[in-house]
Amino acid sequence: MQYFKIRPHPAGGVGKGTVLDSSVHPPIVTKLHYEVNAWFGDVIVATFPCFLVTEEAQRALEKMGFSGATFADAEVTTSEEFQEDQPGVVLPRFVWLKVHGKAGQDDFGIAVPFRLVISERAFDLLDSLGIFVAIVEPYDEE
Repeated sequence: MQYFKIRPHPAGGVGKGTVLDSSVHPPIVTKLHYEVNAWFGDVIVATFPCFLVTEEAQRALEKMGFSGATFADAEVTTSEEFQEDQPGVVLPRFVWLKVHGKAGQDDFGIAVPFRLVISERAFDLLDSLGIFVAIVEPYDEE
């Protein structure tokens, strides 16, 4: 199976409600608050060290029977900048995609230096739902 490195669009950043331990690298996040600054329709977005997917993508991934990640709730809000620059845009509901798999083996994994790696079948599914801004490149295990 082919694998891809994907750099999801950083549609926002860590919000004030996030709880994390920054004494380790990457930081360990125990509660995620994601504040969206700009969103262009991608079903997967990121802020270091977290990834989020839309609930639609979550349902499709669960139906597919994916490996290498779990889901958790996240608080998602919009910034003043988002409200000014994208008035009328309604965000879908997002969930936290907690990646723990092995890159090049599971559907979702992390490669050094903290790069998200996804399987071809996960890519095909996410692409069919909409990844317009993410940067996607072939992944070769080093």
